[in-house]
Amino acid sequence: MSSLAAASASRPNALVYRGPAACDGCPEAVAHLLRTSPSNFSVQFAGPKEDVDITRKSLSQVDVYAQPGGGDLAKTWPAMKPYNHAVRAFVRKGGRYLGFCSGAYLAGRPGFDLLPGKSDTDEESVQPGAQVTDESNTIIQVDWTFSTGPDAGKTEKRWMFLQDGATIQLENGAEDANSTNIKGRFSSNGDVAATLKAFRKGWVGVVGPHPEATKDWYTPYHLHNPDGISLDIGYDFVETTMQCKA
Repeated sequence: MSSLAAASASRPNALVYRGPAACDGCPEAVAHLLRTSPSNFSVQFAGPKEDVDITRKSLSQVDVYAQPGGGDLAKTWPAMKPYNHAVRAFVRKGGRYLGFCSGAYLAGRPGFDLLPGKSDTDEESVQPGAQVTDESNTIIQVDWTFSTGPDAGKTEKRWMFLQDGATIQLENGAEDANSTNIKGRFSSNGDVAATLKAFRKGWVGVVGPHPEATKDWYTPYHLHNPDGISLDIGYDFVETTMQCKA
């Protein structure tokens, strides 16, 4: 019996990509977020040098596939392209895709093409009114709308870790669709920072900044989060995606 199949039936299962398309520490941070979330995921890393690779079979045993942060698309997409059909089939049949930073870019084009119609992603740093205008490791303010936990129903201005994060550019009409849940907007210009979107029977959750970032992400760059460092936004992102119904 595989370790995935042996996981408790009461816990959701997740595969987190770990390989050349991910940055150092990013898969581990996403795995920590999932394991410590209210859903208490059973997590296994997947990739070309892991015990499990990303295949239709391995994905059929999990509830969530998570794509962590990594490099730019010119480097990450060639590494991820062999998994394209498996990932798309997984979400199409009812799975959940969670994309963090680079994982958000990969939900667009070039990438897994999981966003509706003409929707796509772009660098927030080049958008009009962007608070951060370069690719440095920094913090950015986001208006986050909580759907779960003690702050459910509230929208709060919160600082988050950012490294050349994406904005999600939804096609006309998509923002108002019942199959769309905009979780966060960049405070300076209202650009979409995080969204959940239906894809056939499944759901795609993408976030441009890093809600999974812990203290060790901030320290090397001498960054201070005015709100303190918390995973509550990350937990809300994960839990809301899990609660979405096709």
